[in-house]
Amino acid sequence: MSSLSVYHVSSPEIPNKVLTHLEDIASTLAEQGVRFDRWQAAAKIQPGASQEEVIAAYQEQIDKLMTERGYLTVDVVSLNSDNLQKTELRTKLINEHRCAEDVVRFFVAGRGLYSLHIGDYVYAVLCEKNDLISVPAGTPHWFDMGEHPHFVAIRLSNNPEGRVANFTGDDIASRFPRLED
Repeated sequence: MSSLSVYHVSSPEIPNKVLTHLEDIASTLAEQGVRFDRWQAAAKIQPGASQEEVIAAYQEQIDKLMTERGYLTVDVVSLNSDNLQKTELRTKLINEHRCAEDVVRFFVAGRGLYSLHIGDYVYAVLCEKNDLISVPAGTPHWFDMGEHPHFVAIRLSNNPEGRVANFTGDDIASRFPRLED
């Protein structure tokens, strides 16, 4: 189940609030300029579907978002616990960083934990199948895929070369809960 846990930076062990209803999550994140939504596939997606098949199943929503926000590229990223680079990828993304462009992910399958450091608060968003999150450019954040990752996500981008993470050097991510496998 998708959830949002809001922490004050001074108390990473106890969230101020935990939300599990889509409307509550979406409205709380919208106050911070973050979009959270749910999409449904237009066609059933089979395990092992190609990138083209995955994109085609959500083409209408993708086209609308690309037109609305001016995104230039779309692709699919898939990672599971068999990936030999899973530890390296997790170690990189689990540190706080900023991106010069929006971070837009739609979870087709699996899950991941996006933590957003906004002002004096950390918004930990557990994204699962059918969840769309759009984090505005420049927002400090980190992503935890867990020790045993499993997710398929559609990525939208303004930069055809891909997103570039600029690490803040702050160790804040190490003080907050990780994704439990």
